[in-house]
Amino acid sequence: MQAHPLRLQPGQDLRDALEHTMHPVGATAVFVVQGIGSLSVARLRFAGVEHPTELRADLEILTLAGTVARNGAHLHMSVSGPDGRVFGGHVAHGCIVRTTVEILLALLPDHVFSREPDPQTGFMELFIRNAPRRA
Repeated sequence: MQAHPLRLQPGQDLRDALEHTMHPVGATAVFVVQGIGSLSVARLRFAGVEHPTELRADLEILTLAGTVARNGAHLHMSVSGPDGRVFGGHVAHGCIVRTTVEILLALLPDHVFSREPDPQTGFMELFIRNAPRRA
């Protein structure tokens, strides 16, 4: 496992940035260990709800975790607003960094992650494979 710290800048889309991080670092399997920072927009899909809810305010990321494969991510996040209320759910595209987001990624060079249809759940799920051996 290799640790890879990452800092996102104001205006970046959090999910897009995480999904595009794999290519420059040559990763095939990534865990998002934790993330903190601030957002101006959070788009979260709550459990059992089909479409994300958009929150617009000065938001603080309390938790951020998940997996990233070359063909997509599965991320969960909790955020608090100015009144201290906490919301959490699946991270959708459109979460916009307000001042900064600091993330710790764990790169797993011996594995390959992919998101594929799972006939049992009916959803795109994480499939884990061993990486090809290097000569």
